[in-house]
Amino acid sequence: MMTDLQDLVEGIGRGRKRAVARGLTWIERDSDQGKDLVRALFPMAGKAHIVGITGAPGVGKSTLVNRLTLALRNRGYRVGILAVDPSSPFTGGAILGDRIRMQESVMDQGVFMRSLASRGHLGGLSRATFGAVTLLDAAGFDCILIETVGAGQSEVEIMQLAHSTMVVLAPGLGDDIQAIKAGILEIGQIFIVNKADREGADHTARAIRGMLTLGMQHLEWFPPIIKTVAESGEGMEDVIAAIEQHRTYLKDSGRLEGIRDSQTRHLIELAVQDWATRALRLAEQNETVWRALREAVAVGKADAADAAKEIVDSAQRGGAPGGA
Repeated sequence: MMTDLQDLVEGIGRGRKRAVARGLTWIERDSDQGKDLVRALFPMAGKAHIVGITGAPGVGKSTLVNRLTLALRNRGYRVGILAVDPSSPFTGGAILGDRIRMQESVMDQGVFMRSLASRGHLGGLSRATFGAVTLLDAAGFDCILIETVGAGQSEVEIMQLAHSTMVVLAPGLGDDIQAIKAGILEIGQIFIVNKADREGADHTARAIRGMLTLGMQHLEWFPPIIKTVAESGEGMEDVIAAIEQHRTYLKDSGRLEGIRDSQTRHLIELAVQDWATRALRLAEQNETVWRALREAVAVGKADAADAAKEIVDSAQRGGAPGGA
């Protein structure tokens, strides 16, 4: 059984599914082991194309991901799928059951799918998503699909991770108006009108095109609008073509390097947050000193910044505030 970090990193680097699954479990637990694993894998990542897929509930995102995965596999791509689901209020686990809707694609040996619980995170992504993407990238998956949880109003966070973001809409759900309210026009590089066999699909496509034309004349990349019927697989080749064209644009324009830099910055920010949290937890272990710090701030003898500096300085010395 693999428990050693180096063995796990080696197994993931060779694309072993068992190692990938164990590594994702480490990351989801938000343990020090998981954080060490992400740091070890990050230099090995950076080759996969990461595609974010977002949109309101009911537009058929999971079915689209399933069909898109099958089409990508037909082209020889290895595909990793991260489906960020709402969390169960009882267990904290994912509750939408995307594995059921994606059963056809996840049986393929060239596909690895994992549901991640959002655990109440409002940005549409869980904290573990960044680490999971890094792991799948290091494991050699060519394309990583991230299906986000939100209703289209809190999906901007996907831009921190994805190279290409697809916004999925459907006729008859008021998605053209929803898109204006949510501001998701700014985050999409590709727009999908799914369930295009329904009445109103052409109207939805025209509405999105009109809003894009009004708001994005200055952009070098004008987002394509693609009509699909995910249930039958119609339009998947057009979606793949759009993804490949956008990737080429990112490479040719130099923007791909900027995304990698943004991911690196995000990794550093997470490390700083983790370090600060550990410093605080260490301070709380000495209840006497911890209470004294709080009381000093409460009566005005010190401010919160003074208390924070004492906590950080103590952590650097390897102990709790007050020399504990």
